Amino acid sequence: MVPVIAWLLLGSVAAFSADAPRKAFPYAYDQHDFPNGLRLISIPTDYPNVVALFIVVQAGSRNEVEPGRSGFAHLFEHMMFRGTPAFPTAKYENTLKLAGAASNAYTSDDHTAYHTTFSKEDLETILRMEADRFQNLAYSPEAFKTETQAVLGEYNKNSANPVSKLHEVLRDTAFDRHTYKHTTMGFLKDIQDMPNQYDYSRLFFERYYRPEYTTIVVAGDIAPATVRALVEKYWGAWKPGSYRPQIPAEPAQQGARKNQIAWPTQTLPWLVVAFHSPAYSDEEKDQAALDLISYLGFSENSDLYQKLVIQEQKVDALEASNPDRVDPYLFTVMTRLKKADDIDAVREDFLKTLAEFQSSPVSLERLDQVKRHLRYSFALGLNNSEAIAGTVARFVALRRTPETINRLYEVYDRVTPEDIQRVARKYFGEDSRTIVTLTGGQAQ
Repeated sequence: MVPVIAWLLLGSVAAFSADAPRKAFPYAYDQHDFPNGLRLISIPTDYPNVVALFIVVQAGSRNEVEPGRSGFAHLFEHMMFRGTPAFPTAKYENTLKLAGAASNAYTSDDHTAYHTTFSKEDLETILRMEADRFQNLAYSPEAFKTETQAVLGEYNKNSANPVSKLHEVLRDTAFDRHTYKHTTMGFLKDIQDMPNQYDYSRLFFERYYRPEYTTIVVAGDIAPATVRALVEKYWGAWKPGSYRPQIPAEPAQQGARKNQIAWPTQTLPWLVVAFHSPAYSDEEKDQAALDLISYLGFSENSDLYQKLVIQEQKVDALEASNPDRVDPYLFTVMTRLKKADDIDAVREDFLKTLAEFQSSPVSLERLDQVKRHLRYSFALGLNNSEAIAGTVARFVALRRTPETINRLYEVYDRVTPEDIQRVARKYFGEDSRTIVTLTGGQAQ
């Protein structure tokens, strides 16, 4: 069982009772589909006066299927703040300022999200203004070129970070055909050519900024019926589109791959070991089992962490991840070492740890501990309306409903030690492996 305190910290007494089935996402919500394909998810919470709005567009770097056109999903994270005839940039920003609202956006592989947190009395104003920019975005070729230069600057800034470069090279090495080959920033040559792609930018907007690709998540001090009426009023006339991208499937990797990054300046060395992994699923066990392996083998409570970080002190950062993605992605183990001479030994420690999952089942007690930790940590994160809406937004990008959260945690509960062993044998093969290292001048 999840400790009772975890549920109390959720801030919703009504959401949990002794007779109710245990749910990872305990909030009642209203889910409504409009005729144009737009979906609205309203989540009343017990946090007074505040409303969090997330608008999720299921268009990320995964959708950038045309050669030479990577990075446009992220570019539109910028372009969407360029204003409309009714709300030019200055008026848009001033309206947010008068409302005391906090607003931002982010882009991922599978979606782009625009989020605003504000007082409940400004709900209609914010929904009206957001509906306007999603339907009537306007920008000149000059404004477009200015923003593309800002994106190039952001790429250059990120490229000065060894971790960003490590992820970029890993993906480029591990993938051949799928659009996960490039990061959300895109390939450098495509970013450099962006100023010449004004017409394509309008096409990208017309393709993906459509109701059938969009889910609105509203959480906070709200009445779902009121929210639905306002969304119908300002978003109901939004016309659907017809474009469906053909995402290229990634063929099975044939043989181990490796790459080396020679960093031009002084830095500590990095090592990442990756294996191709399955797409997100709230039905099959494989993806959930890999999530559990990442904690069992590489978290701060793992034997390997204690060995490499605490006892031998060969590394000062160690983590494993199995990110949720619409399509098959990568299970990765990444570390920062103190000396480049230890790279080979640490790599072998990684592979040995993964081999141990293949050779024998984990203990049921340890597996149950990790399951409780995952559920408990998730519950603690739902501690305000913005966190609730933001969490739902991530899952909505995968399945368009908060119910996928409950289904996922039900899958976690069903994973057995035998499943862990089976999945390790299935995915941690040499033919599926990619290793990338980054080394430069040694820091003093």
